Amino acid sequence: MDRRTALRTLTGAAAAAAGVVAAPAVLRGRYRLFAQSRTEYSARTIALMRESTVIDMLCQFAFDDFRRPTGPLGQKWLRDPRTFTAEDFAMFRDSGVNGLALGSGPGNYDDAMRFYAQWNGFIASNSQWFTRIDDASDLRTVKASGKVGVMLTAQISDHFRTAADVNTFYSLGQRVSQLTYNSQSRIGAGFLEHRDGGLSAFGHEIVARMEQVGMVVDLSHCADQTTLDALAAATRPPIFSHASSRALLPSCTRCKTDEALTKLAAKGGVVGIAMIRFMIRPAPPVTVQHVVDHVEYLYKLIGADHVGIGSDLDMIGLSNGMPATGQPNLTAQPNFDRYGAYFAADGMAHVDGLNHPKRVFDLVEAMVQRKHSDANIRLLLGGSFSRVLSEVWK
Repeated sequence: MDRRTALRTLTGAAAAAAGVVAAPAVLRGRYRLFAQSRTEYSARTIALMRESTVIDMLCQFAFDDFRRPTGPLGQKWLRDPRTFTAEDFAMFRDSGVNGLALGSGPGNYDDAMRFYAQWNGFIASNSQWFTRIDDASDLRTVKASGKVGVMLTAQISDHFRTAADVNTFYSLGQRVSQLTYNSQSRIGAGFLEHRDGGLSAFGHEIVARMEQVGMVVDLSHCADQTTLDALAAATRPPIFSHASSRALLPSCTRCKTDEALTKLAAKGGVVGIAMIRFMIRPAPPVTVQHVVDHVEYLYKLIGADHVGIGSDLDMIGLSNGMPATGQPNLTAQPNFDRYGAYFAADGMAHVDGLNHPKRVFDLVEAMVQRKHSDANIRLLLGGSFSRVLSEVWK
């Protein structure tokens, strides 16, 4: 392959979808990955993205952005999957993300039934573009398929009325469940709760059943004692799907302590780095370089094989933001000040410069600039989470 042919291969969107690896002669340069973008990435970044199965362990798919004149995209797509187009899929394909875990909290049993029915219908209706990730074999094949894999997950476990419900929702495709969201439940306490009583007896039962059926235990929003209790109870690797280091951000108790992170790693678990501005830095400016600061801190504390990505953004790059008309006011939750929240100029909570579909390329580019090894970057991109998912799902 000559240089001109290799360059066309690197810059073509079709090559991006096919996972083509760049020729060595090209690796010294910088290139625009997409003709419509002015952003340039190093050939090493492009090669790492194309060689890796990239996993975002908390991708909101399409936030309900009530500012859109036509209404929220996600709701429209789920109500009528036929409204999802090839143009819509282009941003998912071009993002470089091969597998994503959903970020919704369906609430009660009936809501969860409806939620998973809608998602199973959406994936089935758009099977030329999406596939449901159920087991380790799906993780191994999704990149070569050219599709984007969707993991059916939940940010709360209130739909588990009894342990038997874990089996029911596993049969519907759910593969990860966050034990609590921000407040108290029958399982344990979320981090905004007044008092953290730890993991309940019912919570222990749910954890045991999740491990029995092969569902990953997610502790991202759990309060400190509930987190530690669940880690102590775990016999298979749990995860923090989207979190960061409280040592670097003491004002945000949503971030995880060194004790919790160390015990997570001891159980074989993984933490996904969030791209929410107030979970990265207490005040602006907050950029991808500050995200890498958290990655590097965690590398030193628990090792690269326990760190991945959990952006908590949707594919467009939107995040939960200040309430708009018709949007739930998340900032009205009791004790919301524990987040230390502040917002970008657009009212959203994303890290500056990462509010676009190709944000993982930016993260890899920053890691390359910081001279991290290819092996560690591949672990961050998906290797670490692939290990845990494969172990628990077996």
